[in-house]
Amino acid sequence: MNAAGIDVSSRKSTVAVLRPFGEVVKVPFEVGHSAEALLDLARQLKTLDGETRVVMEHTGRYYEPVANVLHEAGLYVSAVNPLLIREYGGNSLRRVKTDKADAVKIARYALDNWADLRDYTPMDTIRYDLKTLNRQFQLASKQKTATANNLIALQEQSFPGIRKCFDSPVRRDGTQKWVDFTYAFWHVDCVRRHSLNAFSERYRKWCKRHGYIFKQSNAEEVYTLAKSAVVLVSSSETTKLLVQEAANQLTSISRSVEIYRAEMNRLASLLPEYPVVMELYGVGESLGPQLMAEIGDVRRFEQKKSLIAFAGVDPMPNQSGDKNVRSNRSSKRGSPYLRKTLFNIMGIYLRCSPAEEPVYQFLDRKRAEGKPFYVYMTAGANKFLRRYYAKVRDYLATLDDLPPVDMDSTGLNQTN
Repeated sequence: MNAAGIDVSSRKSTVAVLRPFGEVVKVPFEVGHSAEALLDLARQLKTLDGETRVVMEHTGRYYEPVANVLHEAGLYVSAVNPLLIREYGGNSLRRVKTDKADAVKIARYALDNWADLRDYTPMDTIRYDLKTLNRQFQLASKQKTATANNLIALQEQSFPGIRKCFDSPVRRDGTQKWVDFTYAFWHVDCVRRHSLNAFSERYRKWCKRHGYIFKQSNAEEVYTLAKSAVVLVSSSETTKLLVQEAANQLTSISRSVEIYRAEMNRLASLLPEYPVVMELYGVGESLGPQLMAEIGDVRRFEQKKSLIAFAGVDPMPNQSGDKNVRSNRSSKRGSPYLRKTLFNIMGIYLRCSPAEEPVYQFLDRKRAEGKPFYVYMTAGANKFLRRYYAKVRDYLATLDDLPPVDMDSTGLNQTN
């Protein structure tokens, strides 16, 4: 038994090889992440006597090239949840945190859990791309929110209150009426220097040119606001530059968000569980692909509790002797992106109040019991995931010729 523990970083990895009873086969050494260096590592490990298993932490994206090269070279590779490594071997008063110490710790973990290690299977290309797209989508969405807040702050100085006059949704090309209006009418003087009829005609032509619906009542509302507004900045070239550039930035980021959203939906539609996921209440073309991106192939979870633990919405047990706390905080040890998506879905349940939906009935019952907001939202997310697991797992069981699943990627072999 040769356990090769690899502590992976961005440009290099540290490798240690141990055998039972603390026998050191190879003292910790560094390996670069070039194709040649990794293939040389594979050759070294394959020359060792006995069975060799390579173990590394399943974290970030840095481990994947290393795992792929070693897996394709014919080695047994296992990617383990980093929480399991962190909580392993805490029987020393000293806290040593170095790459060499971590590599040895991973190798020791491999020896102690030899029978439970699972062979690494590279994630399906579609699922890999979908998850990467979702992370870019989340980043762009945060940037969009920050940029929108910046534009609104500038508006409050040049045209206060104008944002509330528009409620049109974002179009598929990323444009939005209030943003385009702000670019064209960047200061109250752009409106109130005209008569109402002159502005209405100009506004009508602007709506026609940009493909928006014209309403006379909307034009009158904007004009009345402009006539009564008290502004903090003058209609100078500097003000125009600030407002229009902020509007351009928001439109550009919004376009990226919509492109990501459309591509995620296209990729998700290629996965076998897509029709079942899209039938779930509260899941649409945006949240459905996000769920599928973060959960991945549901078959990699042995039971529904494993999926709930992966999402971090499972209550942590707190029992000792006669003490048995029944209301506990959720672990929050899983994917924050998945939890965010689940909370967005729960928000849809609360807004729409579908009385016939079991998840909403459960959510509403917890709310009626006086549970705090985050408690009943987390409980609802827990309930939703249980239904998701059951429906998708049962559907996939009816399909033939499904590709193999990466059972290793969660680190949740068994959840009690």
